[in-house]
Amino acid sequence: MIAPQNDEETPLLQQPEQPTAKTPLPWDQFWILLLLEMPDFLSSGTLTPFIPQLIRDIGVTHGDESQVGHYAGILQSSYYAAHTLTIFHWSQLSDHIGRKPVILTALLAIVISMFSFGLSKTFSGLLLRSVRSVKYQIVVVISMLMDITDATNMPKAYSYIPIPLMIGITTGPLIGGLLSRPADKFPDIFGRSKLLKTYPYLLPCSISAFFVLIIWLVAYIRLKESISTTGKTPLWELIKGRFFGQSYSKPRQPSSNVIVDPGDGSPGEVQSKPLPLRALLTSKVLSVTACYATTGLFQMGFNLILPVFYATPIELGGLFLDPPRIGALLAASGVIHGIFQLLFYAHLHDRFGARAIHITGVSSGIPMIILFPVTNALARAYGIGMAVWLCVVVQLTLKTSLIMCFPCMVLFTRAAAPNRASLGATNGIVMVAVAIARILGPASAASVFSYSLQEGHDAWSIYYFMIANAFLTVGTALLLPHDPSVWES
Repeated sequence: MIAPQNDEETPLLQQPEQPTAKTPLPWDQFWILLLLEMPDFLSSGTLTPFIPQLIRDIGVTHGDESQVGHYAGILQSSYYAAHTLTIFHWSQLSDHIGRKPVILTALLAIVISMFSFGLSKTFSGLLLRSVRSVKYQIVVVISMLMDITDATNMPKAYSYIPIPLMIGITTGPLIGGLLSRPADKFPDIFGRSKLLKTYPYLLPCSISAFFVLIIWLVAYIRLKESISTTGKTPLWELIKGRFFGQSYSKPRQPSSNVIVDPGDGSPGEVQSKPLPLRALLTSKVLSVTACYATTGLFQMGFNLILPVFYATPIELGGLFLDPPRIGALLAASGVIHGIFQLLFYAHLHDRFGARAIHITGVSSGIPMIILFPVTNALARAYGIGMAVWLCVVVQLTLKTSLIMCFPCMVLFTRAAAPNRASLGATNGIVMVAVAIARILGPASAASVFSYSLQEGHDAWSIYYFMIANAFLTVGTALLLPHDPSVWES
């Protein structure tokens, strides 16, 4: 950690105090936040294994395999387009009316959209359902996690995030991969169901929606508001149009009905209020925004390419794996990522710091991309054998380093916030930029991938593109300080 510099004009009594002990995690609410992390991974993981086959089934590609990745990118980008337009307003709204109402609303939207997705029969219908499924609750959950933790226990809190992540991204792909087209896979059980023959992807979507509904009930009953609702701007005042121009919240007062962060006990912090948008655009916020956005750009491009690469025929540059095998690989990858972060993230953070972990993670993107053409070349030469599976395992293992970047980004986002009352809005600003990057990431990567598959084009175009993204991400990582506490000091 870089210690703050002292000078002759700074009174000693005003020097920031360094924490002497780590604050215990508030487990009575923390376990609910872990549960609330799951719907995003569960619902998106359910869809991932069968999206390429679903696009083929609805006939939008007209039998052209090179266009599957293109339409998959459009589908994923449409979600993030809606995410970009709404996430800041929902995050800022949570600073005014509380985190819990926003979270509950988002969970209900996921339930409805998952049912609707399983009933879609056209690409335009998939786009509409994708837009309706904007999962803004994940950003507000992160803001709530920032509310109930401090700088001493937040790295420890994030070491537990792999628990819901593992469950979500392991269970989701298994549900989507095994239960899609159930009438064909399990004719003895579902062969007589006209509903499942007509809507072959309704069953996995319905099961995922049912789990999210259970999580909604738990949150409704047990989750406590993490910020004071005393003196908040009435919702009707915000709806009338004065919400986005300036902040109307009265100074916050402590309340016995909300959780108070033990690391924020100073009167100045308690009396702070949400700041307007212009006051939030500090150099710290812009730096972490650029870093987070480029990381999201690369990660989403890679996540889009990975299942499409698995599903693409070998002669066109992929591995031509079926949806159950793709789902199993993604599930195994989730387990590896989760176990590693659970066991090692807090220790690595204490030993090396958030910046070093982040730079290592984004740097691992370069060999991850190189392994794509290497794996396909081995598949062309020797078929799907031991050498191919070894490359797949190495690539998914390297992806673990990339996943470790995101807890670091949350720590820097928390440190960059101008005050604690504006955590939600600061988080929203960062997530808007990340959402824009996640629109560009899948769409651009999928388009370049489809372009590279077409006859007469350079098959390595997609790999040049993704490696350039990786170098951009490493460059923006250099904007970060050695440790988030430098910004907080």
